[in-house]
Amino acid sequence: MRVIETTGTLTAQGQLQLDQPMPQAKSSPVRVIVLLPDDDDLEQENWLQAVANNPSFAFLHDPEEDIYTLADGHPVNDEG
Repeated sequence: MRVIETTGTLTAQGQLQLDQPMPQAKSSPVRVIVLLPDDDDLEQENWLQAVANNPSFAFLHDPEEDIYTLADGHPVNDEG
């Protein structure tokens, strides 16, 4: 069995709408596995979006807040 991964939207009517057409020349039956995001993922996405647009954090765009560089710190080697 060949596997093709793509994205799409599950509509309110329960129909699966693909973002791109499938590369198939003829009609054939398919097996579909639908992976839905966890509610936690949606909540985290909403939270991150709210924080990113919150004016309370606007001071972080100030160049004076850039006190660290990629050269700072050391790698963590957790050998447990």
